[in-house]
Amino acid sequence: MIETIRCVSPVDGRVYAERPAMTPDAARQAVEAAQAAQRDWAARPLQERVTRVMAGIEALAAMNDIVVRELAWQMGRPVRYGGEIGGVRERAAHMSAIAEATLAPKVIEDSATARRVLTREPVGVVLVIAPWNYPYLTAVNTIVPALIAGNAVVLKHARQTLLAGERLAEAFHAGGVPAAVFQNLVLDHATTAALIAARRFDFVNFTGSVAGGREIERAAAGTFT
Repeated sequence: MIETIRCVSPVDGRVYAERPAMTPDAARQAVEAAQAAQRDWAARPLQERVTRVMAGIEALAAMNDIVVRELAWQMGRPVRYGGEIGGVRERAAHMSAIAEATLAPKVIEDSATARRVLTREPVGVVLVIAPWNYPYLTAVNTIVPALIAGNAVVLKHARQTLLAGERLAEAFHAGGVPAAVFQNLVLDHATTAALIAARRFDFVNFTGSVAGGREIERAAAGTFT
């Protein structure tokens, strides 16, 4: 039976948004699409990736009025305190500014007998499990550097901020990030755990509760290399 993921507004106790969770087969196919698309994305020049990611951030900023209202209903944050996107832009700008230097090869040793160089390569497909508090700011902390570095990103956002994932996908796609390279998937806990246990992801970033972290740890047990 397919679970329905619901956001119940703390404002009035009613369902504000609901989406059907993806079936395990559909979720697996989405991750496989991300794996296939990641190779082409990683092959693109760094500056092109930076430009597209930052265009996505600007597209998100253009949605600010909508985002602020949605957050008020989803998580109960008063509209007058809804200035989260300003921080998103600042952090994304900083990460894009340091990308070239951070990702550049670093010479560890260059002597008469040896030359050692540290080269940074994308890991592949990154799963970002984002929390409801500061749902945009916490998410971009991983999404932006992961995309810039040449990874594909699968986002699973908290049910309390169900629409935040959709807005992020809409923005990055508008900015030119390919649809398969950044995906917002509505997943239940069981499907998420199964994907992690099956090593479908090359990196998992989780921000959330202690209990949630323990569930991720259990799902990932035996997959560390």
